Amino acid sequence: MTSATTSTSRRSVRNYGIWFFGALGGILWGYDTGVISGALLYIDKDIPLSPLEQGLVVSGLLAGSMLGAGLAGRLADSWGRRRMILGSGAVFVVGTLGAALAGNAPFLVGFRFIMGVGVGVASVVVPMYLSELAPKEVRGKLTSLMQLLVTVGILVAYIVDFALSAGGDWRWMIGLGVVPAVLLMFGIYTQPESPRWLAVHHKESGDAEKVLVALRGDREAAVAELREIEASARKEAEQAEPLRLRMLTSGRLRPIFVVGMLLVFFQNFVGINTIIYYAPTLLTNVGFGASGAILANVGIGAVNMLMTLPAMRLIDVAGRRPLLLYGALGMCVAMILLAVVNLSGLSTGPLLLALTLVGIIVYIASFSISWGPVQWVALPELFPLKVRAGAVGVCVVFNWLFNLLVALAFPSLLATFGAGLNFLFFAVMTGLAFLFVSRLMPETKGRSLEDIGNDLVYDK
Repeated sequence: MTSATTSTSRRSVRNYGIWFFGALGGILWGYDTGVISGALLYIDKDIPLSPLEQGLVVSGLLAGSMLGAGLAGRLADSWGRRRMILGSGAVFVVGTLGAALAGNAPFLVGFRFIMGVGVGVASVVVPMYLSELAPKEVRGKLTSLMQLLVTVGILVAYIVDFALSAGGDWRWMIGLGVVPAVLLMFGIYTQPESPRWLAVHHKESGDAEKVLVALRGDREAAVAELREIEASARKEAEQAEPLRLRMLTSGRLRPIFVVGMLLVFFQNFVGINTIIYYAPTLLTNVGFGASGAILANVGIGAVNMLMTLPAMRLIDVAGRRPLLLYGALGMCVAMILLAVVNLSGLSTGPLLLALTLVGIIVYIASFSISWGPVQWVALPELFPLKVRAGAVGVCVVFNWLFNLLVALAFPSLLATFGAGLNFLFFAVMTGLAFLFVSRLMPETKGRSLEDIGNDLVYDK
């Protein structure tokens, strides 16, 4: 084997290692988000939970995610991307073990909150790290890839839930999340720091060039890329401004900020979180057994993952608006079906079970091909460079807040009003989401940020 072949082989192994260990961050995010749906059916046997406490157990992770996402960007700039991912793995381990061993509701909620901090950090830093190490020709696919990895993590969680459902081993369902967390910690320790972070924070060390040479295998190409990174960093430093909330709530940026906030609002209030977190609970309410409900949930997770694949291609072919519009219509039809089935007085039986399952699958397929990935692609495209990082950060924090509110309130609303009226509410919300997109949401595919901004400054 020649030295050139050996060098290429080592470079390929290193590149695959970066993507593999970075991907574990997305899978962990999805696993910790999805595993609670099956565990909730069995936690009651050891720790009795009221509807409100169920909501707190689920939303504790989301409250932690808000904190983690809010702190991650600034800390990643100070400490480095790699250290933050290593830290998120450690937080995952502590939170997961604590939640799996919790003996009462307050401890369970508290350790779910700690897990959430890890989720929030991973949701911000892992895509940042991967994009800064990726070759520029594949960098654009990263955001959709991250969404796919989250759905993979959710599916893995559902499969683990089903595998352990016979014994009702909810502690193992939660606790097995330690395995990928430990792999992430040890794996990311062997990977390089982001060359972009090194170029900004360790300009004189030459470390950024060394990392790029190792990644690209070509010193000339690595030096050229380093010059691009340095020029981009200078431009951002010149154009970026400290974000003040009034910059987003007044003047020319207000219409853009309103669209961004409505995008994250509707992505959560169309009801996706009720399906991801509570599908087995909903299915047991209409007559499924616990194991049957979790098996059906595996099918839902598979649809969620598989429908994300065409979205990764269609988002740059069909555009953002068409996907959002057709996705909202599909979700609305599914929620109307679920509302009618549950409000019609149809007695528990095969027809009710089949129609409920069909409605949920149509709903999750419609969301996964549209609102799931499109939000994360469209949000950064809406805002100009000088406020992009700060504005997207504000919207992401509110995304976690809206997610938390739905997750916290749903068990109590389900117990008070039943499934039918809740589905009817979400049907109305999906209809309003369709109107929002048709009236306010600009098409951002293949357009300059200036054109998008001009589109949003109007009187209608």
